[in-house]
Amino acid sequence: MTAPLRIVPLGGVGEIGKNMLALEIGNDILVVDSGLMFPDEEMLGIDLVIPDIRYLKERRARVRGMLLTHGHEDHVGALPYVLRDLPDLPIYGTKLTLGLLRTKLREHKLAERTDLREIAPGRPFRVGSVDCDSYTVCHSIPDAVGFTLETAFGTIVHSGDWKFDHTPVDGKLTDFARLSEIAAKGVLLLLSDSTRAEAAGYTPSERHVGEILEGIMARASGRVITTTFASNISRIKQIVDIAAAWGRKTAIIGRSMENYTRTARELGYLEVPGGAIVHPAEVAKLPDNQLCIVTTGSQGEPTSALSRMALGDHRFVAVKDGDTVVMSSSPIPGNEELVSRTIDNLFKLGAEVIYEAHTRPHVSGHASQEELKLLLNILRPKHFIPIHGEYRMLVRHARIALDLGVEPERTFVVTNGDVVEIGERGARLADRVEVGQVFVDGLGVGDVSRSVMRDRWSIGSDGIFLIVLSIDRNTGRVVAGPDIVTKGFMPEDQATDIVEGAKQRISEALAEAQTGDHLAEVATLREEIRMSVSSYLYERTKRRPVVLPVLMQL
Repeated sequence: MTAPLRIVPLGGVGEIGKNMLALEIGNDILVVDSGLMFPDEEMLGIDLVIPDIRYLKERRARVRGMLLTHGHEDHVGALPYVLRDLPDLPIYGTKLTLGLLRTKLREHKLAERTDLREIAPGRPFRVGSVDCDSYTVCHSIPDAVGFTLETAFGTIVHSGDWKFDHTPVDGKLTDFARLSEIAAKGVLLLLSDSTRAEAAGYTPSERHVGEILEGIMARASGRVITTTFASNISRIKQIVDIAAAWGRKTAIIGRSMENYTRTARELGYLEVPGGAIVHPAEVAKLPDNQLCIVTTGSQGEPTSALSRMALGDHRFVAVKDGDTVVMSSSPIPGNEELVSRTIDNLFKLGAEVIYEAHTRPHVSGHASQEELKLLLNILRPKHFIPIHGEYRMLVRHARIALDLGVEPERTFVVTNGDVVEIGERGARLADRVEVGQVFVDGLGVGDVSRSVMRDRWSIGSDGIFLIVLSIDRNTGRVVAGPDIVTKGFMPEDQATDIVEGAKQRISEALAEAQTGDHLAEVATLREEIRMSVSSYLYERTKRRPVVLPVLMQL
C-alpha cells in the first residue's frame, strides 16, 4: 500500500505571516516557504516571530528541499534562522526571489554556504523523488510563482500569493494557459491563499495605484515622501517613473529598501529612466518641488527611516511643513497603533499625510472572492485546503469552495500543526504535531520562552518589587537587609509604609522557616518570602508586581 500524503502546516494558517508548509510525499519532505511575522505590542522586546521547526529537525534526513513562492518577508524572512538548524537544505526559487534572499543571507554571513537553486516557470525540476514545476502568478512583487507537485495520488497545486491582475505593471499576468493545462490532467489538492477571502468582488489592478500617484504628484507643491514595503518592487518602480514624469528625482532611503532596489536593478527587475534615482545625500541639494523620497516605515516601525524622519532623527531628511507624506500600504493586523502614532507625528510637523483607505495609493496583491472562485472553477480540485490567513478568512474561503462543488469531507480548515492525510481510502484530518512560535530577540533565537514573555509583561504592566538580604549560613540570622527596591510599582514617596510592612512579612517568613537550629533550603526560603510578600502587597494595594527575592548566604 502506498504511504499517504501528509500536509503539515507549520505556520501561516489561522494567522497572517510566518508562512511555512511541509508536504510529506513518500519518503520525501518538501517545505514551501519560510516566513516571519512581526511581533504584536504585547511581545515586549521581541524583534521577529518565526515558525517552530522542531518537526523538521526531528526528520532532517527526509527533508529534501524548500520551495519559495516569492520574496516577501512573510515567505522568506525566517530562512536565515531556519538555516542554522538545516544548513544543507537546498533552496529553490526564481531569479529575483533568490537575489533578494541572497542579499538577506549576506547580512547573516550565510550566502556563500547556502545551496540556492534557480528555477523558472514551465521548467520542471526534481526535489528528492518528486517532480515539481512552477507557474507565473501576479502579486505585488515580480517573479512570484505557484507550484505543482506530482504524487502517486495526483497533482498538488500550491497557489502562493496571487491575484488576477489583467494590467500588471511588469506585464506578467497569472498564467491562465498553464492553469488550464494543470486542470486538464486533474488536480488532487489545491492549497490557496485566503488573505482577502472576506473581500467581495475583484482586487483592483496595480495600475490603479499609478492613477492615484499621478494626482498626488500633480497637486504637491513640496516634497513627496512615499512609504511602502521594501520588497514591493512594482510599487517602487511606479513611484520612480511617475515622479520622473513630473520632473522629480527620487531618493530611496532605508537600509532594506536600498538593498532590495539595488538587487532588483542589478537583476533587471527595476528599470528606471536615467538619472531618475539620486543618492540620499543629494536630498538637501534639490528644490522641494523636484524631489520625491521613497522610504521604509509603512508599518510604523520605531527604528524605520520614516519614523526617524518624523522625530527629526534622520541624517538626510526631516519632515517639515509643506511635505506630502503618502502611506502606500495597509497596516498589518497588530500594527495599527504604531502606524497611527507615526501619522500623528507627521501631522504635528506640518506635513499633509495621505493615509485613509479610499485616498491612499494602495491595492492588495491578493485575490478577492470572485478571483478565488475563478481559480477554483479553473482547477476543479478534488480536495481543498485554504491557507495564508486568519481563521475566519480560511472559513470564508472554504465556504466558497463548498459553494462551487468541492465536497465537505474533502475540504479542510486547519490550524498550525493539524495534519491532513490523503491516501487510497480518501482524505482525513489525522494527528497533530507540536508547533508554536519562536521569538527572535537580538541575537537570541528561541531562547525567550512563553514564561519569559509572561514575566516581561508582568514587569511592564505591574512593576517589580526587588528584595535583597544576606543571612548567616548556619544561624539564619539576617546579616544585612532586607533592602527593597521598587520600579514601576508606585512612587517611592508613597511606598514607605508598604516597604516597612513588607520587611515585617519577610521577618515573619524567616522565623517560620527556622526549625530548631536549622534553616530551610535557600530555594524554599526564597519561595516563602515571595509568596508572603506577594500576598501582603495585593492585600494593601490590589496590585501584583513581580516579587523577586535575592538571598545571599554568608
